[in-house]
Amino acid sequence: MTQRSQLDQLVEACHWIGARGWAPATGGNMSVRQDGQFCLLSESGKDKGGLTRDDFIQVEIASNRVPSGRKPSAETGLHTLIYRLFPEAGAVLHTHTVNSTVLSRVEKSAVLSLQGYEMQKTLAGQTSHLDSVAIALFDNDQDIDGLAQRIEQFAGHTPLRYGFLLRGHGLTCWGQDVSEARRHLEGLEFLFQCELQRRVLEKS
Repeated sequence: MTQRSQLDQLVEACHWIGARGWAPATGGNMSVRQDGQFCLLSESGKDKGGLTRDDFIQVEIASNRVPSGRKPSAETGLHTLIYRLFPEAGAVLHTHTVNSTVLSRVEKSAVLSLQGYEMQKTLAGQTSHLDSVAIALFDNDQDIDGLAQRIEQFAGHTPLRYGFLLRGHGLTCWGQDVSEARRHLEGLEFLFQCELQRRVLEKS
């Protein structure tokens, strides 16, 4: 699949995300791997529901350098970290949904464990609802470089798969290409909604 078609798919995914209210008020950021050296990342301050191909900026994965001098997302360092940690990752989606934001604050442990949901099988490699899916949680931090270092240290001893949550912030997820990243996003958001409702009902 050509890079042009991957970027077109990412633009389409951004419109889909925007239509669902998953990146409100210009929040969120999305990217696609261009090659081994660069990724294309959404420009800061843009409504994700109205992005075009021209709203994506080339960023050097190893250094976060932007050859054009334009302003990419504030979370650029998290996207490039994922591309460095996971050579197979081809696209990264970061959203701000109510379910992921609230659940990330309700869950007090370092990992959110999901088990017993048939929709776990929307995630690559998951074949049974009996398995447990672990989604790491990290405290939100305006120091993106420091946050990226903490995530990298965590990944050094604990597998990171599909995505992670930032407390009070939202979900960052990825996939081998835009299609898989989009499926992981939709599947995880469904699971987060189920888990949040389950907890509410159990307390009532």
